[in-house]
Amino acid sequence: MNTPKPSKPKSSWIKAGWTSVLLIALAAAVGQAFGRFGYGVLLPAVRDDMGISNTYAGLVGAANVGAYLFGTLLVAWATSRYLLINVMRLGLVLATLGLMIAGLAGSPWVLAVGLFVAGVGGAFLWIPAPVIAADALPVKRRPLAVGLMSSGIGFGVMFVSILSGALRPIQGDSAWSSVYQIQFFIGLVILIAILVAVRHKQAAPTGGAGIGGFAALRRMPGWLPHVVAYSTFGFMYLLILGFLTTRLEDDSMWSSTDAAFAFTLVGFTMIFGGPTFITLAQRIGVRLTLATTFALWPIFVGIILTGYPIPVFLACAGIGFLFGAIPTLMTLYVVENTTAQDYGPSFAAATLAFGIAQTISPPIGGFIADLSGSFTYVFLLAALMSVVGLVAALRLPQHLEK
Repeated sequence: MNTPKPSKPKSSWIKAGWTSVLLIALAAAVGQAFGRFGYGVLLPAVRDDMGISNTYAGLVGAANVGAYLFGTLLVAWATSRYLLINVMRLGLVLATLGLMIAGLAGSPWVLAVGLFVAGVGGAFLWIPAPVIAADALPVKRRPLAVGLMSSGIGFGVMFVSILSGALRPIQGDSAWSSVYQIQFFIGLVILIAILVAVRHKQAAPTGGAGIGGFAALRRMPGWLPHVVAYSTFGFMYLLILGFLTTRLEDDSMWSSTDAAFAFTLVGFTMIFGGPTFITLAQRIGVRLTLATTFALWPIFVGIILTGYPIPVFLACAGIGFLFGAIPTLMTLYVVENTTAQDYGPSFAAATLAFGIAQTISPPIGGFIADLSGSFTYVFLLAALMSVVGLVAALRLPQHLEK
């Protein structure tokens, strides 16, 4: 008599699923926190070590966000032709390669090349990552899996800040290179783990999605105020995140260690911003919750401008909450107001507008700082733009939300 083969215990499958989610969250940290947002905390050291202006440093940062924009367009095409797991793997390879180039850079242009490669990799990694993580768990746990992706980014931002704060007092301004080299080796380990342990079941893509998605976006109720609000956020958040440590060190005369700690607080509270404001949105709606986040933004920015340590630390924590919340709320609005067929191209089109705003923000901020000799006007511009976002959020059609 043949004894049937025992099936794999359900608990083992769930355990393997959580392992995949954890690894993908760490990969998100490599692609987004290391490859993109880390430049903000390293910018003062890069600028002073290489002897370049704020405008020049802003252009180096723009190479990264411009690459993310370019990568977003490519991913819209790639995900309709190749398996999501392969797109994500390629993204992690590119992000890790970009970190290696940045760590070996001896000039601003080579650093810009490294950040460009990392930016493209970030787009290829981030867009499929939430879906792959969600599919690794039972249905009721999938929202948590998606939420952990942004938590991974928050942990990554914290790590960059702590590492920079520890190395800069020892190595001086050249420590930024060591930070990128350490991030590269971490990325390499995570890449190997992803290739070995993470799998994803998916039917073969059929193609035909193309590049763009604006026709689908225009079918979404409230698409125009949504795009305005999302683009406004893309412009204003980089004026703060990209120049926070530079503002505190140059204008408020903070030490590099204290400025790095302030950036660490932003990363820490990012972890909780999305879940906190999503809970609020379930009670008062996405429209009012989004408007609340934009209304709080200039308050926290104004407190940072005072330069007083305790209030600034609290305001940085608040900025982190908002930075974690606003993109999540933007995504939720698209989910609630599009069909399953229109969601992908609609969000890709909205992300394109967001990416354009991100690309022009760093050089404009750097130019204003060089022109005025201070980052005060840069931060005031970020506060003013939040008013535009507030007006746009209030124009969203509340009655259509679920």
